[in-house]
Amino acid sequence: MSQLHPRPFVPFMVAASGIGTFSLMDAAMKDLALSMGAYNAVMWRNTLGALLMGVLFIGTRQKWPSAHLLKIHLWRSIVVSVMAIGFFWSLTKLPLAEAIGLSFIAPVIALYLAAVMLGETIGKEAIWASLAGLGGVVIIMAGRLSGHYTTGHLWGAAAVLFSAVVFAYNLILARQQAQVAGPIEIAFFQNLFVAATLSLVAPWFLRPIALSDVPMIGGAATLAIVSLLLLSWAYARAEAQILIPVEYTAFVWAAFFGWLFFAEPVTLPVLMGTALIVCGSLIAARAKPVPVNQVEIAAV
Repeated sequence: MSQLHPRPFVPFMVAASGIGTFSLMDAAMKDLALSMGAYNAVMWRNTLGALLMGVLFIGTRQKWPSAHLLKIHLWRSIVVSVMAIGFFWSLTKLPLAEAIGLSFIAPVIALYLAAVMLGETIGKEAIWASLAGLGGVVIIMAGRLSGHYTTGHLWGAAAVLFSAVVFAYNLILARQQAQVAGPIEIAFFQNLFVAATLSLVAPWFLRPIALSDVPMIGGAATLAIVSLLLLSWAYARAEAQILIPVEYTAFVWAAFFGWLFFAEPVTLPVLMGTALIVCGSLIAARAKPVPVNQVEIAAV
């Protein structure tokens, strides 16, 4: 087992790089979702991801999981399939920064799901976190409704919030999964089972991959794996509570990549709303000081 790094700043920066890499993958997936649809983008990325992680799984001589573990991997992959389609579809309707900002409500929702599913007590921190997170969502949506918007924007926001609810449930599953499996095993079977789950509707939705899309799909799959490895290294060498704030650097990356690749501006309501949601999530993190390892998130 890895020891804590003597300088926590080092794993913190490595984790920030991992989040940046994952945010770049989000930008690549937005480009793919715009060109081939969210279903095909997720399907092809996970298919290639399963091949790449399969090589890593075999190369590192991972132990084959039991039937019970395979059932856990399969169920979480089904949940991730729904979540990923919803989120990446929303990216075709909303700016990257706005979608990421709204998605930060997930840890707050997870507090209540943990109370229902794990029997945890809902304390005053959860209530304050909920109020802050809800206020942030209201500000972002009010900013969207007061400016130029279309029905597609509203459906996109709804898709993000739906994805956040599913993602919150995914966090609960990840807590259980991370106790019995390592990151390489989780990433391999998640990519494999997500592709297998989505293949059930392939006769109706799957389109042949265009040659021009191959580099972007390969890039997205590679970026997801690199992010996984960076975050895995960081979380093995620093306490989780030290790395809690690193997830929220995703907004900065999303704003930058959205501006760089899609010329997306970041409005004041999005900044203010995201700040409130982040405050709520940090309060939620204090209520639950040992959050889900970000490695599990990166596997998405």
